[in-house]
Amino acid sequence: MPIVGFGGFRPAAFGFLRDLARNNEKTWFEANRDVYEREVREPMRQLVETLDARLGGIAPEIVGDPKRSMFRIHRDVRFSKNKSPYKTNAGAWFYHRDAGRKVGTVGEGGGAGFYFHIDTTTCFMAGGIWMPARPTLLRIREAIAAQPTALARLTSTPGFRRRFDGLNDEAKLRRVPRDFPPDHPAGEWLKLQSFTAPAPIDRRVVTSARLVDRLCRDFEVLVPLVRWLNRALGYQPAKARR
Repeated sequence: MPIVGFGGFRPAAFGFLRDLARNNEKTWFEANRDVYEREVREPMRQLVETLDARLGGIAPEIVGDPKRSMFRIHRDVRFSKNKSPYKTNAGAWFYHRDAGRKVGTVGEGGGAGFYFHIDTTTCFMAGGIWMPARPTLLRIREAIAAQPTALARLTSTPGFRRRFDGLNDEAKLRRVPRDFPPDHPAGEWLKLQSFTAPAPIDRRVVTSARLVDRLCRDFEVLVPLVRWLNRALGYQPAKARR
């Protein structure tokens, strides 16, 4: 039977992901699909719906839709040496309603938002935009160049610093991009190719109803950063849901 009302992920969700990592093939997955649906997919769906309602009072332009926010468990193996058919994690993406749910280098036109993730060893949330496609990245860099102190200001507030350790420097360039002067005052920010602020979440929180409030507090702290990034891309904040 499905879990009624979001009360946290049960330990069985992590047990399933661990077992999947050891048995990553179709026959095993199909034999255990009911466990996946009950312990991973259904709680994630309930979490997305609950957070979408709460986001209406935090950042109304950011939405969660189970059909679009939840990532498929099937991996795209077409260009990967790792042919394991299934992901051993689960995640959800909360996105700007005008930008859609596109994420990453293949997601041209996507905006900034919030992300939640669980896997066999880690639980975390993040806000921002991850590894945007080049046209999107250039627009963000142009906004940084025009407002050299913006990201420093947004990531140095007391609330931000208490919870987040700055922006992730994943894939950071060694040099300022050639489109900008090498001595640009925002040079360190211009080197970034991804603009996300992650924070871990204790599994004891993830397996309890406290997860919703924990995520909402984190979302509130990251709203200024997410909105600044979205404005750079032409996606505006909203005062209410449509």
